[in-house]
Amino acid sequence: MSEGESGSNTWSYVVELGVRSYPVYVGTGLLGKVGPLVKRKLPDVKSCAVVTSEVILETHGEALLKSLQEAGIREGTVLVPDGEEAKSWSAAEELIGDLLELGLDRKSAVIAFGGGAVGDLAGFVASIYLRGVGLVQVPTTLLAQVDSSLGGKTAVNHPKGKNLIGSFHQPSLVVSDPSVLRTLPREELLSGLGEVVKHGVIADAALFKFIEDKAGPLVEADPSALVHVVESSVAIKGGLVSVDERDNKGIRAILNYGHTT
Repeated sequence: MSEGESGSNTWSYVVELGVRSYPVYVGTGLLGKVGPLVKRKLPDVKSCAVVTSEVILETHGEALLKSLQEAGIREGTVLVPDGEEAKSWSAAEELIGDLLELGLDRKSAVIAFGGGAVGDLAGFVASIYLRGVGLVQVPTTLLAQVDSSLGGKTAVNHPKGKNLIGSFHQPSLVVSDPSVLRTLPREELLSGLGEVVKHGVIADAALFKFIEDKAGPLVEADPSALVHVVESSVAIKGGLVSVDERDNKGIRAILNYGHTT
């Protein structure tokens, strides 16, 4: 669904989950609007922790942090490792300590600002810190924008396997700015496009055709092409999550297509 309240270039979709329903915003330049969007959804939030990596903070952090400050939200930044190194019990324990040092309370929020691993770690910790606090997903990879930032699955790894320690914790909102994808390494962009192709195969022939027609612009990180595939993928995954939130009805399982042999 489209909504014009956040600006003429902003598209939004609501993941319908009753009292846990939440909006997903997609649009170029949205990093600079995160603060107002957070206040709209979580009006009582006065403080937050931005969980991110050093690279993302240096490359994209200025607009996000400024928007939080201008919205009157006191922020503290917590740096975590990149990639799978972030998804460990020790990293979760350290992050909990950081949130305590920042003085976050039950009305505070955790903002996951990064790729899928950062989102997993921040989401898991948000689900257990003070028995659960608000979570805002601000994904910065294509794979996270079209997949992992939606649906509420959070987890860290265990020496015996991946994602063995986790929970379902739906975000309060998701804010995706496809313009940040221009700085992605090519292999990460292609990884995300692989997930978009899967969405086209399982649910949307028109999306699949769009990918075929716009393969060149997509690989070159053309903003308008990326906005389209992010919007389409959000609608596909959001619809499946709405009818099978906890992945126990056999409906959401179709999203595993291509993940296993």
